[in-house]
Amino acid sequence: MEKLFAYGNLKEDDIQETVFGRLLQGVPETLVGYVVKQIKIEEEYGIETYPIITATQNQEDTISGMVYETSFRELQLADQYEGMHYKRIEVQLQSKETVWAFTAIT
Repeated sequence: MEKLFAYGNLKEDDIQETVFGRLLQGVPETLVGYVVKQIKIEEEYGIETYPIITATQNQEDTISGMVYETSFRELQLADQYEGMHYKRIEVQLQSKETVWAFTAIT
């Protein structure tokens, strides 16, 4: 199993049903040393704003989210859903567990 930290759309039931074909079972967790910023992405219907994690290295900066267990195939489905503006990186949570999360491609 793969573990995925979600802080935005991937926490929503309708998005999980669309992307994974099921609801994921998650555990609340905190990402330390990151903040959520916004990026603008041009979509077919206009410019949209989306959240993105950004490393600060400041231990006082935290993001609350959920950790989900997924299969490798489901992780690939999340990659497809996030698209060309996001990349999957490994991050360490407050619990010291290392999991996957999505950030902007720079």
